[in-house]
Amino acid sequence: MAVTGLALVAYLFAHMLGNLKVFLGAADFDRYAAWLRTIGEPVLPYGAFLWIMRAGLVVAVGLHIIAAAQLSIRDRRARPVRYVHSQRARASFATSTMRWGGATLAVYLVWHILDLTVGVANRDYVDGRPFHNIVADFSVWWVNVIYLVALLMLGLHLNHGFWSAARTLGFAGGAIRTVGTLVSVVITGGFLAVPIGVMTGLVA
Repeated sequence: MAVTGLALVAYLFAHMLGNLKVFLGAADFDRYAAWLRTIGEPVLPYGAFLWIMRAGLVVAVGLHIIAAAQLSIRDRRARPVRYVHSQRARASFATSTMRWGGATLAVYLVWHILDLTVGVANRDYVDGRPFHNIVADFSVWWVNVIYLVALLMLGLHLNHGFWSAARTLGFAGGAIRTVGTLVSVVITGGFLAVPIGVMTGLVA
């Protein structure tokens, strides 16, 4: 769970950096999106790298969910009798929302693929014009609500998850907590900048 989680964090950071190119304008962003489809050529066919990466992400997310379920089952078996006093009062908000947050993010991931990758959830989707699709998408208020809520949940998940994964791999201490918080703020803020940019007219 720790290894797949950190791999997904690395992907999210790279994806966030790519998304921020939207502030450079339509030409630059569309050129960047087209370049992604040429990675690996001529060894790989056009667009093959993206599909390989997507398959890898599906495997990583699937293993992450399976590991979470296994750990939850082991936790319950280790303590079949509930505590007299709830332990949740001592837990941070991020800790107490990890399971529900993970489920919410899984649903959001499906929506995101249908919305901006496949385009069936975006009424104004135009194949080959990612900048247009983003602007059209985030010009709809309820779409922004979905993304804002999901991204805030992602920030909470990252904040606790990064520290937990680092501790599992043998790293601990206040510095790790600080790094985890910084990573979650940077990634969440970077993703939030895009819909906020469209809503405020900075991206149009």
